[in-house]
Amino acid sequence: MGSKSLHSERNHHSKRNLWSGVLFGIGLAAFIDETIFHQLLRWHHFYDQSTTDIGLISDGLFHAFSWFATIGGLFLFADLKRRNGLSLKRWWGGVLLGAGSFQLYDGIIQHKLMRLHQIRYVENVIPYDLVWNISAVLMIAAGLFLLKRTSKKGAPSHA
Repeated sequence: MGSKSLHSERNHHSKRNLWSGVLFGIGLAAFIDETIFHQLLRWHHFYDQSTTDIGLISDGLFHAFSWFATIGGLFLFADLKRRNGLSLKRWWGGVLLGAGSFQLYDGIIQHKLMRLHQIRYVENVIPYDLVWNISAVLMIAAGLFLLKRTSKKGAPSHA
């Protein structure tokens, strides 16, 4: 295989590692959010501006979305592993980037701008918002750090 072809294949695997991780991270964060905050703690539903039944239906649709993202990411992961193109560091970078991005989107867009729900309905929601959004930013930063470490020219594709 020529050097140009090998570079093209590594670049393809690099992008697929990133997207596999991002999809899995989005799905995992959504799944954890839905399971812990919607079902176990019952702090809110995906859509809280209607009846409880509508809230439960919205949670079901949200749960389905999380599983589609998770399974899509795992299919890409399995394909990378089969092709011997898996880079766990790059994949984990994608997972953290995807999970953090989902959580920040949820915390800013869904909670504050769209007002679909709040993380918790209490008198002072600010501490909850801060923990939610700061942890999202930390996940994004850690993901970008891992992705930067795995994107150097000449870096082995399995690093």
